[in-house]
Amino acid sequence: MFEYNQEQAEILRVLGHPARLAIAKGLLKQACNVNKIVSSLGVPQPTVSQHLRALKAAGIVRGQRKGVEICYRVTSSFAKKVLQSM
Repeated sequence: MFEYNQEQAEILRVLGHPARLAIAKGLLKQACNVNKIVSSLGVPQPTVSQHLRALKAAGIVRGQRKGVEICYRVTSSFAKKVLQSM
């Protein structure tokens, strides 16, 4: 009757942090690098990097290197559905 999905539960747990939720929602609209996220949120770069690590570990975002920069985007279809419903 009830299903338990560990991956989906982890995605929801990670998105439960306000800063990570804001980052993921922003990346859903437009892929960008750390500097753009820092300027948009107004939080220190190390903090953004820490949140991006958690988002990557949960499989929510993925980074693609473009020269010296890494451009991040949301890649999880489940996370996309959750973020679009908000």
